[in-house]
Amino acid sequence: MTKFHLTTPVACEIAKWAFTTRRVTRSDVRGQTTQMGTAKAGDLILCEIAEIGHHKKIQLAERRASVSYPGDYVVLCLGDRYAPDQFLASAVIDDDLIDLVAGGGVAGRVDAAHTRMDDPTRLKPIGLLTNASGRVINVSDYALPSLPNNEQVTVIGVFGASMNSGKTTAASSLGHGLMRSGYSVAGVKATGTGAFGDFNSFEDGGAPALDFTDVGMATTYRMPLETIEAGFDTLVATAASRGAEIVVVEIADGVFQQETRAILRSSRIRDRLDGILFAAPDALSALGGVTVLEKEGLNPFAISGMVSCSPLAATEAAEVTSRPILSREDLWSPATIAKHVAPLMRRVPEDVAA
Repeated sequence: MTKFHLTTPVACEIAKWAFTTRRVTRSDVRGQTTQMGTAKAGDLILCEIAEIGHHKKIQLAERRASVSYPGDYVVLCLGDRYAPDQFLASAVIDDDLIDLVAGGGVAGRVDAAHTRMDDPTRLKPIGLLTNASGRVINVSDYALPSLPNNEQVTVIGVFGASMNSGKTTAASSLGHGLMRSGYSVAGVKATGTGAFGDFNSFEDGGAPALDFTDVGMATTYRMPLETIEAGFDTLVATAASRGAEIVVVEIADGVFQQETRAILRSSRIRDRLDGILFAAPDALSALGGVTVLEKEGLNPFAISGMVSCSPLAATEAAEVTSRPILSREDLWSPATIAKHVAPLMRRVPEDVAA
């Protein structure tokens, strides 16, 4: 493989640019710095893949997966990660090799891992990418313009008991059902780790998507709550400005994850929600989730997720939570939307509508 001089933009032309970098204007790259001691979350970093580990593919900015090979150049974001089923990682560069902590394009240092995980894919950091003024490029430089909270659009939040509880399927299915019911709908992933799975799932169901990478965050783990709130406001308002009547907002991970817990406890996000759909893997998790939400003064209108795949588990969950259990097929149905979601619709005041 021919190697180019890595201090030129040509090096970035042959690199694989990850999903987390999708908003970056690549022609802005004019150089690099190897002064990595001050690197922070969201900074763009050019790396060479040294060893293939758990993540064997990179999710590209073009929203397809690319098989990785040792020697590949990749442009990623430095970032933290919280994933109980995978890695806990920090946005630091403190060694000659760093880790690929998320296939969507997040690099850092793995601090802990689930026992079933392979060792992370290892990366050789080449340099932090800089612009014409010599400043390190950060994904926050390309964020959507900040917008204040929009009070007219209806917002439905989708929370879950844990990773892999079925949140994404529930959220995208709800979006699809709303679309089939004649509503103009948008999907938003407000927290999590940058990846195209949730984004594509919304769009596959017919709902145009936005996520936190659109507001300048490669991940939201360890981001200040006020930054996440401001991003939420902008994402919802942007969706509304593009014609959405209803915005389905997915919140990552489980109710005990620190940012999710803060959102549920006291935030502009929880106060803005017109309804909550909760995803759970089983009946006990459904009961626990409803209990946690009720403790915070929140009342989910239904349960969905993996629990809905099992008739027995769904029956148990319905009995202990006194909530309807909605499968993805249920959520696709205009009849379900009319019964469970239409009553939550926010009515626009006449003076605003005029």
